[in-house]
Amino acid sequence: MSFSFPVSAAVKDRLEKLGLYSDEDLALHLPLRWEDETHLTAIRDLKPGVAAVVQAKVVVAEILYRPRRQLVATVADDSGELIIRFLNFYPSQVQALQPGRLFRISGESRGGFFGMEMVHPRCQATQPDTPLPDRLTPVYPTTAGLGQLSLRKLIDKALANLELEETLPEVAYAGLDFPSYAEAVRLLHHPVPDMPLVQMGTQEAPAFLRLAFDELLAQQFSLHLARQARAKKQSRPLRQNGSLIQVLRASLHFTLTKAQERAWQEIGRDLAKTRPMRRLLQGDVGSGKTVVAAFACLQCIENGMQAAIMAPTEILAEQHFRKLKDWFEPLGVEVAWLASALSPTQKKKTVARMASGEARLSVGTHALFQKNVHFHDLGLVIVDEQHRFGVKQRLALSQKGVEPHQLMMSATPIPRTLAMSYFADLDVSTIDELPPGRTPVTTKLVADSRRDEILQRVRAVCREGGQAYWVCPLIEESEKIDLQTALDTHAKLQAQLSELNIGLIHGRMKTAEKQTAMTAFQANEIQVLVSTTVIEVGVDVPNASLMLIEHAERFGLSQLHQLRGRVGRGARESVCILLYQNPLSEDARSRLRIIYESTDGFEIARQDLLLRGPGQLLGARQSGVPLLRFANPERDRELLERAAHLGAMLIERHPDHVRAHLDRWLGTRLNFTSG
Repeated sequence: MSFSFPVSAAVKDRLEKLGLYSDEDLALHLPLRWEDETHLTAIRDLKPGVAAVVQAKVVVAEILYRPRRQLVATVADDSGELIIRFLNFYPSQVQALQPGRLFRISGESRGGFFGMEMVHPRCQATQPDTPLPDRLTPVYPTTAGLGQLSLRKLIDKALANLELEETLPEVAYAGLDFPSYAEAVRLLHHPVPDMPLVQMGTQEAPAFLRLAFDELLAQQFSLHLARQARAKKQSRPLRQNGSLIQVLRASLHFTLTKAQERAWQEIGRDLAKTRPMRRLLQGDVGSGKTVVAAFACLQCIENGMQAAIMAPTEILAEQHFRKLKDWFEPLGVEVAWLASALSPTQKKKTVARMASGEARLSVGTHALFQKNVHFHDLGLVIVDEQHRFGVKQRLALSQKGVEPHQLMMSATPIPRTLAMSYFADLDVSTIDELPPGRTPVTTKLVADSRRDEILQRVRAVCREGGQAYWVCPLIEESEKIDLQTALDTHAKLQAQLSELNIGLIHGRMKTAEKQTAMTAFQANEIQVLVSTTVIEVGVDVPNASLMLIEHAERFGLSQLHQLRGRVGRGARESVCILLYQNPLSEDARSRLRIIYESTDGFEIARQDLLLRGPGQLLGARQSGVPLLRFANPERDRELLERAAHLGAMLIERHPDHVRAHLDRWLGTRLNFTSG
């Protein structure tokens, strides 16, 4: 793909930084906003803070040095005078502002010491009879070295050269009151003045919705094609023998919930197929995903192959290792532990047992996909908290085997619309109920000014035999952000609660130190554990019934929900206290209200999607998916459902149209696949 007109190497490089490689890319590079330059305003009618265009002659222009070097000019029309000021300027601007020259000057005016002024307005030399534009002026996302005027010219050239033909048959748009693709694109670049357009991302204009729908269709096509390509691959079928699984079931002190059983049956059936499994197992905090993953590992092991479980943090990985070792060793299944903290000798021994096949299950962190690590016969890869890993990292582990089955797990529930739009090439199993015995967690919002009351609450809980987490957002003091830090909080609590044992855990501690602290906390030798968010996932201490989160307004919804899930795991009444500092921003107030009102992880995830959009929720690196530019899965739910319904049908009946549509929308970008 390339441009149909000459583009210099320097400009081409800048366009590529914006992801623009062709005329089609330029056509789909929509404005951030539009400015109304279709009429002139007399200088006397300017209003502070309101954007306007004036046509005026330069009276005088000079470089002043009070209080700093700046270019200041006085311009005038028949109604009055206006000061224009440039704090950063080029010699060419000084030369251009010659007395008597006529300019069109665009910008927001403000009251100054010498009357109305504009700072850094756009100035364009003009003639008295030059007509005004009849369309709004686009303002595009750009990069350093590529000005708005240059980018506008490039986009207008592309639009002039393109026919902007329809790529899909009429059936795709049946019943939708949308303009044609050509009309939509041209209108969004140069809308008429009275067209009701607002900031990008909240449009409901038919022209914008047409492009959002086209983008969703491209995404669905790519995901369907990825699923079709996977169906042609071959994996070793892992038959359901069930003997080891039956023994493990009999040894458990609990019975699986209906949701766990349903998820396990779906996974077990997939593993028995010759098509490689690509399944996402999602469930709220504490819903019991680990035992389902354990069954999957045993089904793999019963077929003579190896399984591997990878987690993003050593704390979470080690929790998995200890639990699975307790379950599997009585069955005669060796479980290996591999993490960067192991000594070279320990690593060498572990890697050797994995390569020989003696270790049937391997549990670890990023260490599992390093070059020197090999498996004898890897049949199943499980990635916990899969969104914490990049696509290449997940791929690196799966390449340790020959088309192994893959199971991704997430304790951050994915809203249905996000699953449809970003994970449609995966099968999804959902554990949507909690095991019996999980104590509901009461959430309280408490201002930082009531810290003394909180200390009394901690003292009372620990006196009754309970334990508490105290979570802080930073490890050490930061000059830029005045937050209560873990180190500082630990020192203060040791003084304020001297009768209690106060522990500390954070990401910079050595693995052995972290494990010592966690073991002591699990044994109730430590009553209060001060921590950073390293305890966000995987930590299971049933006796801990109080969670305090410092500066809760600084945390994301998902983090707050995950942290709250660390308590309520035993018989004690559990409470999560969100300490916040006033004044709260509107965004922080919304997050705290949502987490206070709901304990349902799926509803919290949906609200998070509405607040932040899919970009921040997923991240292109983690998902492997180019983020949607125009569509928003939650806002455009009806369009998404229609696109999902049409995807397979259009691929089957109109493959050439689908290919043309994908060429337009994806071009040189990555495929819409979840990795």
